[in-house]
Amino acid sequence: MSVPQPALIVFCREPVAHRVKTRLIGAMTAAGAAALSDAFIRDALAKAVSVHPPRIVIAASTPDGAERSRYFRRLARRFGAELIDQGGGSLGRRMARALEPFLSCGALLMGTDVPSLPIPLLATSLEALRRSRVLIAPSLDGGYYAVGVRGAMPPIFTAIRWGSGGVFDSTVKRLKRAGIPFALGPGWYDVDRWADVMLLAAHLRLLARARRGAGSSPCPATESVLKRLGVLRHDG
Repeated sequence: MSVPQPALIVFCREPVAHRVKTRLIGAMTAAGAAALSDAFIRDALAKAVSVHPPRIVIAASTPDGAERSRYFRRLARRFGAELIDQGGGSLGRRMARALEPFLSCGALLMGTDVPSLPIPLLATSLEALRRSRVLIAPSLDGGYYAVGVRGAMPPIFTAIRWGSGGVFDSTVKRLKRAGIPFALGPGWYDVDRWADVMLLAAHLRLLARARRGAGSSPCPATESVLKRLGVLRHDG
């Protein structure tokens, strides 16, 4: 019997100025930070489409609810995605709530702060979840940018210090203590602070030079916004 392909959930917040990417404000304007957040979301959804999961879901956080958000309704139509609301509570509670309806077939929940993540690495995590009960794809800051669950909900979304550098280690310890087998997805860097933006810009410049005009950017929407903000030169 073949294992069903897992759904792909893009977990994101509506890019409203002063409410998203606040750690970037100062190095850039609040409007610029919101524009960058919007680009991250659009690039993540484009990657989701490219790996052809059976279902693409936007798990949205927005002040008036996902169904009332013109922004998210427009994105859902554009990318052929279902739209659900994250609801309230801690980050862990909201992630668990987003995953809950998809446990029987499995779902990979990904954040949007890894704009340069190569599509093949996302596909690798999605495929690995078909063979594992839990998948975690670590980020370089000590957290994780994607988590997948298939079957019963594991005890990894409560009693975690979200936002700390120990999220990944704490999650792994909880899984080992519970005797739950898990797989690791490819590690990648996320973009939260100005130093991360600088790393991203340097990475994109190197990729552009390697392409020499051929091929496509791993995050075209993000690259366009960085150029408009003057962070990335138009000549690559």
